[in-house]
Amino acid sequence: MAVKMRLTRIGAKKAPFYRVIVADSRSPRDGRFIDEVGTYNPLTNPSEIKIDAEKAKTWLQNGAQPTETVKALLKKSGILD
Repeated sequence: MAVKMRLTRIGAKKAPFYRVIVADSRSPRDGRFIDEVGTYNPLTNPSEIKIDAEKAKTWLQNGAQPTETVKALLKKSGILD
């Protein structure tokens, strides 16, 4: 089973709000997920990123592959170098 860290969209039309989740790569974008790691709000200035560092590091050590967007968010929040 390939596990990915990715974004799932919650929020209204034209008002995006995302959760950073860990999910099977075959599941749909807003479908089943294994664990919620944090949130991302792109509408605030600056963007609000709240990620649980302990959970994120644990999942990365266990082999979860972050998408490019999540990798950028992890770098901004200081979890990845």
